Amino acid sequence: MITTEQHERLTALRRELHAHPEVSLNEKWTAKRIAEFLQQLKPDELLTEVGVHGVMALFDSGKPGPVRLFRCELDALPITEVNTFAYKSTVEGVSHKCGHDGHMAILCGLAEQLAKERPLTGKSWLLFQPAEENGEGAKAMLADPRMRATKPERVYALHNLPGVEAGAVLLREGSFNASVNSIIITFKGKTSHAAEPEHGIDPARAMGDLFQRSLALNNNVPSDPKMRVVSSVYAELGSKDHGISAGRAEVHLTVRCWNDAELEKLQHEIEDIANDLAKRDGLGLEIAYTQRFHANQNDPDIVKHVRNAAKSAGLSNWHSSGSICVHLRFSSTFDTCMFESSVISISRSAYENNLAFIRKQLNGARLCSVVKGECIRPRPIALRSHGGYRRCGLFRRVQCR
Repeated sequence: MITTEQHERLTALRRELHAHPEVSLNEKWTAKRIAEFLQQLKPDELLTEVGVHGVMALFDSGKPGPVRLFRCELDALPITEVNTFAYKSTVEGVSHKCGHDGHMAILCGLAEQLAKERPLTGKSWLLFQPAEENGEGAKAMLADPRMRATKPERVYALHNLPGVEAGAVLLREGSFNASVNSIIITFKGKTSHAAEPEHGIDPARAMGDLFQRSLALNNNVPSDPKMRVVSSVYAELGSKDHGISAGRAEVHLTVRCWNDAELEKLQHEIEDIANDLAKRDGLGLEIAYTQRFHANQNDPDIVKHVRNAAKSAGLSNWHSSGSICVHLRFSSTFDTCMFESSVISISRSAYENNLAFIRKQLNGARLCSVVKGECIRPRPIALRSHGGYRRCGLFRRVQCR
């Protein structure tokens, strides 16, 4: 059971992490701070600099059993913090807006409990992943042979979920998160003097029509298996030289569907639109893709296991969710079960419920939730899955005060 002392200590850790955010692939201080915390707990193995800045700690029962891995993130976002509390970001233009500081504190709380009482069977790895926000950290860690050697059978991923009733566990079979890709479309025309635009090839019309026709493909209905989300994220046309007509346009779109096959169809439709417009207006065309994240498919056996554990823990507001358009960026070859949970609250009873719930996942080992009731803003994230180990994402809500 979590004590007042432990709660205060881990809340202080979260605030320390919140005040010193680092963007993707730059989490050197954060990784060092986490490694220092874990080292004091004397894990059976501690790995650092896994895939650049990744940190992993092993707590081994010494008995045969499943190899479980619990994962959280190290990185923050390139967003200026406007909060005024004492532990606000001290780094200009960077802040924890996705709750990763809270996730790290929760996993450190689990580490403390595992240090006191090892799992009854098998092994439990704790993984602190760098560069979740751009997906590069997952790839880097999976390329590290030390990560590969752990061979987890079940991987659980943790995320807060503000806005859901406290005590709820949101669980979904099949696709849990959308398949995501980002498209960069460049129209290449020809500049001319602004007084004689007829001597140039202006891509402005094609750019406008691309937005109109691409966004018309939207079917933003998460409950529909044929859901399609097309979002405009960036655009650039010409230059600020008022004497020169535009000769180049660049459009960035992000697309989402519930499965990879539907996403491929949507991408081809947008490519066809771009090609049609380029041909119509005599423009050159380049199409590129970036930050690809595959849809996650929940493992049915682990879904059942998590559902039973939630019920056994007495989470009265437990319920099965509908389609969930959130993502968790951890690229791997693992079987998966992802779910959302909002069992964190500032009340001690909610912590005890949470402890009982996760104890079911660890066959008796303890986990405490250590994020006090402070505002953590959520942001969509993405999980890359290519089949293999079992993985489960826990999404948790912190009540704001």
